Amino acid sequence: MNALASLVALCLTPGIGGVTLRALLARFGDVETILSASVEELQETPGVGPRIAAAIQMISVPQIAEALQRWQQDGIQLLTWSHLDYPDRLHLLHDAPPVLFYRGTLLPDDDRAVGIVGTRSPTPQARRLAEHMGFELAKRGWTVVSGLAWGVDFAAHSGAVRGGRTIAITGSGVHAPLPGSKQTLAAQITGSGAILAEVHPDAAPTRTALVARNRLISGMSRAVIVIEAGENSGSMYTARFAYKQGRPIFSVDNGSAGNKKLLENGAFPLTADFSDWDGLHEHLNAL
Repeated sequence: MNALASLVALCLTPGIGGVTLRALLARFGDVETILSASVEELQETPGVGPRIAAAIQMISVPQIAEALQRWQQDGIQLLTWSHLDYPDRLHLLHDAPPVLFYRGTLLPDDDRAVGIVGTRSPTPQARRLAEHMGFELAKRGWTVVSGLAWGVDFAAHSGAVRGGRTIAITGSGVHAPLPGSKQTLAAQITGSGAILAEVHPDAAPTRTALVARNRLISGMSRAVIVIEAGENSGSMYTARFAYKQGRPIFSVDNGSAGNKKLLENGAFPLTADFSDWDGLHEHLNAL
């Protein structure tokens, strides 16, 4: 428990993600040596400046050890890089989170995952398509991955919980309260999948965390489907991460600015009245 608490405490320190942790481990060898290093020694590591070094010095491992027991009692589980159940596709990312917190269940079959994302203010047609697509893909054995935001994400998760499995990757902690119907949907998701986050279980959402979680939505998926998006929306962040990660992008041809740009850049087109579920299923299976 002390070794795990030390790792979690280090990973929850602001500014320390997968890239920085790897650099620290390369410099010091193990977590305990990192925690006992001086500020000056820590700053010899690439990416570690005075602020991060000072934060490492302030880490309280006993406090995190107590929190781990409390989180476990509340049904929160965690995975580290070394855990066999850590999602394979996320493991391949250069900035894979060293620690993941989740509620629900993660399965090997979640390797067959597809991301569905879009605007928080979709047209009624886009909302219906997102929900129907979530249902149809989940029914065919796909794990639908999205971000539990209002709008398209909410609709995709709602459809998927009726059809099969879905995973919500959030920019807030898995123990943080959710507003209204999101709390109800979250309970349904944990019954047929999982809610997953890299941030402190009690953390409120921040813009930085919301942007960062988009790389996990694309990273965990074989492909990403953009239902409807503005040109500078969060969904476009997900699409850019997908491009960098080598994930194919499907874009609904509905005239929205973001979708139009994606299609111009080579995304696979889907019609706004899409109904070729078997064709999409076959295409995804071939990836």
